[in-house]
Amino acid sequence: MISMNVRTILGDLYEQSFKSSWCLFSGYVAIVNFSILYLTFINQSLHCLVQTVYSQYRWIQSLTFYTILPVLELIGACVILLCPLIPFNSVIYLEYDHYCYISFSNIGAILWAAFVCYIIPFCCLLIMYIRIVVFLRHQPNNQTLAVRHRQNRNLMVIRRILMLVNLLLILGLPSIVLIGMIIVTGEQYPLTNRIGLLPVSISMSGLSVALIYCISPLKSIALKLRQSNRVLPN
Repeated sequence: MISMNVRTILGDLYEQSFKSSWCLFSGYVAIVNFSILYLTFINQSLHCLVQTVYSQYRWIQSLTFYTILPVLELIGACVILLCPLIPFNSVIYLEYDHYCYISFSNIGAILWAAFVCYIIPFCCLLIMYIRIVVFLRHQPNNQTLAVRHRQNRNLMVIRRILMLVNLLLILGLPSIVLIGMIIVTGEQYPLTNRIGLLPVSISMSGLSVALIYCISPLKSIALKLRQSNRVLPN
């Protein structure tokens, strides 16, 4: 997203053109990156789900599993996302925006990318949340305090992730409105991509920060760094 914004600024100020094969490649990479970032929330929620509901399956909680899983997700995201997009040259150079991405006038490609990047991860998170809630409601009351505390903590983590994803889906409403306008009027305005992708840029920045606070080890590291950099008063 940073490189896309830089190209837009340079193109507006100096009328530079960035049309190239590398530009098209970076456009496809940006789409895959969106998908991978949301999949990180699924991995965190999956870890909470396994710890709470399927704690007997130790192999799903192993470091090896969570090392291989992102690699498989990357391959799957590339195959599922790009196979329908590349044959139809869905990523093009946008003359008004000076970077390569899917045009909002390409309704099919935009809806496919949104479905894979946003809708599928959201549904997975919602299913995991419901599964944990149902599991906890059927638990006996004679559980140890430590077990109950761990289960409630895992539920809270998924609830926060789900709330965050809900917020990000709300940020995607301008894009939905713009797509609806294109479908109704059949015209795309010059600033459509900039308006539609602005919430995406905001959400990407928010996700990067939110990941630190949703993942306990990263949160602990961030808090330690903050305390170490704090200047004590004399």
